[in-house]
Amino acid sequence: MRRELLRHFDYWLFGAVLILTIFGIVMIRSAAAGNEEIIASVQRQIIFAAMAVVVIIVVTFIDYRTWSSLIRIIYLVAVGLLLVIYVLGQARFGAQRWLEFGLILVQPTEIAKIAIILVLSDYFSKRQNSSRDLRWIIGSLLLTVGIVVWIILQPNLSNSIVILVIWFAMIWLAGLPWQYLLVFGGTAIVGALAAFPFIEPYQQQRILTFFFPDPNARYGDSYNLDQALITIGSGGLFGQGYGHGTQVQLRFLKVRHTDFIFSALAEEFGFVGTVIVIALLVFVVIRCLRAARLAPDLFGALIAYGFAVLIFFQSAVNIGVNLRVIPATGLTLPFISYGGSSLVSLAIGIGLVESIISRRKTLEI
Repeated sequence: MRRELLRHFDYWLFGAVLILTIFGIVMIRSAAAGNEEIIASVQRQIIFAAMAVVVIIVVTFIDYRTWSSLIRIIYLVAVGLLLVIYVLGQARFGAQRWLEFGLILVQPTEIAKIAIILVLSDYFSKRQNSSRDLRWIIGSLLLTVGIVVWIILQPNLSNSIVILVIWFAMIWLAGLPWQYLLVFGGTAIVGALAAFPFIEPYQQQRILTFFFPDPNARYGDSYNLDQALITIGSGGLFGQGYGHGTQVQLRFLKVRHTDFIFSALAEEFGFVGTVIVIALLVFVVIRCLRAARLAPDLFGALIAYGFAVLIFFQSAVNIGVNLRVIPATGLTLPFISYGGSSLVSLAIGIGLVESIISRRKTLEI
């Protein structure tokens, strides 16, 4: 059995993830150079990367169908961790999103993303012969809202949107009639406009700043986005060289090891470097879609599809923010940005995809 798993193991997917992770460590090291506040991030990310590799291997050897029997426990653990935040959580940057364990900060929201993919995959696969009626839709929506509501209250609007996008994509893949797609699309637009007065003031400011930027701003979201564009532009075609980016090294670019790490790599490696990184991320998404196509059952296919949506959407949003085509959010660039919870949760997702492809129903020639 182990020989069969190793034979069918997707080494291309694993290799792409490993390259992205190592490159992320390299970029974090450059972004943190000479900055005592974030210099420890490099060593921590190396430890998280080692943990991620172990997690991928362990999850691969566990039959992904085993998780179906643990769905209730997974769901309750995800919700429980989100609830514990309000009692023991660590507040940072105006939001209470982290649990502190010594020197390690755990963000339960990252775990919740993987949990909702598993929960929805189990829900739709067990009801694949049910009629696609309102009851079928509401059942999946209630499971999603049961997690999203606690994330919104942190407040964490960006990750709430990620989970809702995952739900929408998976319910469509599970056979949602196109008539409902139009209804949900219209409802989402109206709901977003109606909810605007009720979101946090800083979130409102981010959106207003995007549509009505202040040309004289010297701080805040407008300043950060302006610096991100300047940083990207200064990279040119081939970049200024590793560790030689003026915007990065002189610290004009803020949160350069997390939210704006794409701008940092654009300055140091140029347009060519960004294209290579984007191509690797797209390659990871394609390999996940391939695993979904070859999955032996609907449960496995939906897990792989859901994880592909997660990687694609989060990458697109992070890059879009850096290019100033969408309002600022707190979403990181998968495998590249600093963050232990994000990297390990992504490793769980990759392990699940590897577990699915290792037990595929057919062999490709």
